[in-house]
Amino acid sequence: MYRQITTGIRMKNALRSDAKSNIVLRCIPENKYFMKFDVAIIGSGLAGLSVALHLAQTCKVAIISKRALLDGASNWAQGGIAAVLDSGDSHEQHVSDTLIAGAGLCDESATRFIVEHGREAIEWLIEQGVPFTRDEKAELGFHLTREGGHSQRRIIHAADATGHAVQVTLEQKVRAHPNITLLENHFAIDVITSAKLGATNMSQRCLGLYVRDIKNGKVLTVAADHTVLATGGAGKVYLYTTNPDTATGDGIAMAWRAGCRVSNMEFIQFHPTCLYHPYAKSFLISEAVRGEGGVLKLPIEAGDAAGSRFMPAHDDREELAPRDVVARAIDFEMKKRGLDYVDLDISHQPPAFLKEHFPTIYARCLELGIDITKEPIPVVPAAHYTCGGVVTDLCGRTDILGLYAVGETACTGLHGANRLASNSLLECLVLGRAAAQYIEQQPKQKSIALPAWDESRVTDADEEVVIAHNWDELRRFMWNYVSIVRTTKRLERAQHRIRLLREEIDEYYRHFRITRDLLELRNLVDVASLIVSSALLRRESRGLHFNQDFPETLPKALPTVLSPARR
Repeated sequence: MYRQITTGIRMKNALRSDAKSNIVLRCIPENKYFMKFDVAIIGSGLAGLSVALHLAQTCKVAIISKRALLDGASNWAQGGIAAVLDSGDSHEQHVSDTLIAGAGLCDESATRFIVEHGREAIEWLIEQGVPFTRDEKAELGFHLTREGGHSQRRIIHAADATGHAVQVTLEQKVRAHPNITLLENHFAIDVITSAKLGATNMSQRCLGLYVRDIKNGKVLTVAADHTVLATGGAGKVYLYTTNPDTATGDGIAMAWRAGCRVSNMEFIQFHPTCLYHPYAKSFLISEAVRGEGGVLKLPIEAGDAAGSRFMPAHDDREELAPRDVVARAIDFEMKKRGLDYVDLDISHQPPAFLKEHFPTIYARCLELGIDITKEPIPVVPAAHYTCGGVVTDLCGRTDILGLYAVGETACTGLHGANRLASNSLLECLVLGRAAAQYIEQQPKQKSIALPAWDESRVTDADEEVVIAHNWDELRRFMWNYVSIVRTTKRLERAQHRIRLLREEIDEYYRHFRITRDLLELRNLVDVASLIVSSALLRRESRGLHFNQDFPETLPKALPTVLSPARR
């Protein structure tokens, strides 16, 4: 059991208990900043937008996005969506590839459910108008590519900007729907549960959340029958990441503070190939580049070995090995030879082919003086995907009634110890629809008034440099101590630093008015604690988690499940 992190909810009016009723919440908000919805969705990536569009015909839905709708990680996804779309492929092959990549920790029933619903999810996107890359010779009429760990070509894509194509299409649908309210530039602070409000005679239930309007600083009380966490992953807990600035683990941290179990947080996927350039922030070089023949080579700084391939010495699958294998191979070569990066070379392919299949990568690299048709791309590994998350079932339900998690925020059992390439957007689609179908079948809840947010006992921060300093310190020691290759001593050092940081952050949170930076830092330190605690509990190396003190893999694969102490 782990001590629950301070909730820090600031509310006016204690609630009175009514022993004759299941509903104990009687107080009326004391200000105008109150909203009520059937469903409140926190996050505007593919998972969140999918849930919203599936529910909007019958429910009043709010989408809460801490920036603009297109600022999340889904919009950055390049490779595509994995699904069985050709008669030469099969569900069994896709399931098998996923289980192999997951290193024994995938839940086979969850994997099978998601894979078997893949085609209908893709067909739904096609119906919405997503402009996938065409190939009239293909069975379905769309081009399919192959990525590391896949035994078949099954990745449907929109050139090399699939996430953007999907997000733009769904964004237009969402903005036009009369039953969907968009709260952009609004930050979810915490979910409101019956337990946090002191209700003792009803089941633990989520009743809504507190949301800060970033533009004016006001805090809204949002009541909802159902609250969906779709905030993505936590890549920003590391110094180097392919994720956008929004990926601060908000949903995972909020669910943990509310009392939900969290699982497999030690498995952080490091994408092998992030562009290495001083002016390129978090730019991903898609897995599909290797899928279409790109090879990894040692750069000119390697001396006599410059230009030689190194993946054949690390794995029989060479450049098409799963991401954890490729990332560790690159990390090994860089440390062994004192390199800052390695080269990814696809210049042997015809220029027209590269410009057609990788227009975004080609254009961005060219802006930075790299012509991928003539020279290799300098790349380094970077934190990319959070395989663990909030424990859910296949309807997105968490341990708390009325609270759901979908997408990268959730841990459904699909990814196990290592996510198979392009399975993430598939999971968003399939589980987003499943969660929506479940929510739609639930009876309406009684109307409940919730307490307003209270800042009467806090002041403006006197020195916000403390937040900036702690942000930097956290991300640096997580990169140095808890990244691709770990040791127990490094993990223990990280754990000690996290304890000290949390004390500072909790004190700051109690005394000063909240800001976006403070809220994100608070969430990141919670997520960092979960990652380190999970990593220390795993006394083996498996999938994405490699500990030099425990290099062997145990005979039996078991998930790491953390349970917060309930108040």
